[in-house]
Amino acid sequence: MASVIKIYALFLGSALLMFGGGLQGLLLSVRGAEEGFSVLSLGLIGTGWSIGFVAGSITVPMVVRNAGHIRAFSVMAAIGTITILLNLLWVNDISWIVLRALSGFCFAGAAMIVESWLNEVADNKSRGTIFSIYVTINMAASTLGQVAMSVTGTAGYIPFVIGAIAFACAILPTALTSSPQPRPLSSAKIDIGLLYRTSPVAAIAAFSVGMANGSFGTLAPVYGYQRGLDASGIALLFAIAAILGAVAQIPFGRLSDRIDRRIVMIGLSGFASIVGVLTVLINPEAGWGMYVLFAAYGFAANPIYAVAVAHANDYAKDGEFAKIAGGMLLILGIGLAIGPIVSSLIMGAWSPVGLFMVTASFHGALAVTAYLRMRIRKSVDAADRAPFQPMGNDRQVTPESFVLDPRAEADDIEMRVDETPVPEELAGLNDEENPNVQNGAV
Repeated sequence: MASVIKIYALFLGSALLMFGGGLQGLLLSVRGAEEGFSVLSLGLIGTGWSIGFVAGSITVPMVVRNAGHIRAFSVMAAIGTITILLNLLWVNDISWIVLRALSGFCFAGAAMIVESWLNEVADNKSRGTIFSIYVTINMAASTLGQVAMSVTGTAGYIPFVIGAIAFACAILPTALTSSPQPRPLSSAKIDIGLLYRTSPVAAIAAFSVGMANGSFGTLAPVYGYQRGLDASGIALLFAIAAILGAVAQIPFGRLSDRIDRRIVMIGLSGFASIVGVLTVLINPEAGWGMYVLFAAYGFAANPIYAVAVAHANDYAKDGEFAKIAGGMLLILGIGLAIGPIVSSLIMGAWSPVGLFMVTASFHGALAVTAYLRMRIRKSVDAADRAPFQPMGNDRQVTPESFVLDPRAEADDIEMRVDETPVPEELAGLNDEENPNVQNGAV
């Protein structure tokens, strides 16, 4: 617990990032719809975020290696602040697509640096506690950011400025922390072939979740707006879905520790598919029916990715967790990038409720795939499984999240250090001697 108290500043920095990110993501979708952006343009804004986030997860470790953690974090948060303010100054779809990609890149880098610091102070005894607190804080802060839109509204400059303030304030706790300079960040270890050989259903789950949840996260606010909800109603709609999705992770995760995880995936994805079909058939107006359907979707869809990661880890060999996780992230990112484009085309050509045709199709395909795989391959005995761990928003998971995950083996972490050596001129320096710490904290 002492280590948790020691790093409260990092938790605060992460919370401010997630608050700003939650507000910005929801704000751009709703404000873009109000400005008359086409549904395709709104989908491309979500695609831009995903592309930038994946690119940041892969390339930011090289930036940190050259500039140091504190200076790199300050640069990421500063660019993120500038980006959301430029969203206010340049209100057009092309600018927002480009800026959203830049925002995703910066957000990935900033989150990875915070997670790297958390991993530095975590040991085998405290890793699970730190990881759980970190995930809980991120979920709560992101939801509060979305709820904040119900107070600020979407008109004018106030919501953009509040988001910018949150990003700027996130610099302060990290710059002032007394925690030691962390080890080098991990680059995403990509081995899709290894992932598919280890667990085909996990690979398919990552893509399906990316397609469905990427579409939902980007375009569901547009659907709500076009069905008559105001900014306050949309914020509440997403808060309910997020909260129930977070709550559902624990019972379904623990259930997956006791029975075949594919049964849990079949149940969750099947139920999410049914919710999508019901939404298409009912196509509710603004009111309690829409809130019930969105709540049911969040409850069923949000835990799927964490269960899929646990399932893949059950079959992974010692030392393969990081590579498996990296492959999952890449496939998830591809789905997150493609999903909003596909959904926006269907929504534009047919009807806004076409969004849920996409989510129902991919969740249904996952349920069928998991069922077929159960007939081919036996499950791992419950006693031999790695314990389930809740995860944050699947659109904001970085390679460092998996390094912090208590399921990561020691050789995974050692591999990370071996593959990204500390620059020779910084080796062996403490915080007072390290120019990165001195210069970055100014």
